Amino acid sequence: MTQSSATDLMSGLLRDLGGYLRYLQEEGVTELAGIGAAGMPAETAGAGAPDAGAELARIAAAVKACRNCALHESRTQAVPGQGCARPDLVFVGEAPGADEDRQGQAFVGAAGQLLTKMIGAMGFTREEVFIGNIVKCRPPGNRTPLPHEMERCLPYLKAQLAVLRPRVIVALGATAVRGLLDVSTGITRLRGRWMLFEGIDVMPTYHPAYLLRNAAAKREVWADLKAVLKRLGREPPKREARS
Repeated sequence: MTQSSATDLMSGLLRDLGGYLRYLQEEGVTELAGIGAAGMPAETAGAGAPDAGAELARIAAAVKACRNCALHESRTQAVPGQGCARPDLVFVGEAPGADEDRQGQAFVGAAGQLLTKMIGAMGFTREEVFIGNIVKCRPPGNRTPLPHEMERCLPYLKAQLAVLRPRVIVALGATAVRGLLDVSTGITRLRGRWMLFEGIDVMPTYHPAYLLRNAAAKREVWADLKAVLKRLGREPPKREARS
């Protein structure tokens, strides 16, 4: 990212944050206590990274105030993403679903429960990684985000990744790959092949929602996740909780 584009991005985020703060003031909110990484309570934010946590909180506030596309009109809550402020590993999906829209957290529905198992099988907890989406608001009817919606929302994810500085990104599904890498090749052809996003290793694999419908593909995803562990210099736990 050039200095000019980074300046434009931060200017836009600050404008959105200003709008959010004005909204809070109108609602009578005078304090924002206990806010940590990505808008999470401070005790769940990444330990030892107060500056990163504060920056992620600012981005999360801008996301919640965002009116850059029509998706804000039907959302219950924006879903900035959550997790560790200095993770080795980031998971990026497509967009929030109904459960995520209701709770304001990424990957908390049925697909999220499966993702939690996948993360555990790798030897991590959800608190040790960061989980987010290409689009921060739920598209109506859980449809695939439209190109202009992805374009308007992607700067938030890019800003988060610039703060998070992960070693590896796992791109969950075709939309995540298309948003991050601007490629239209199908996920079946791309999964398992290392790619790069602004110098960060990216492993494309199937979305957990796809695995709920196609259990046989779990074997391929596990191979992809083991490749991620190898890239991180880690081994799977002896008891590989794959389900």
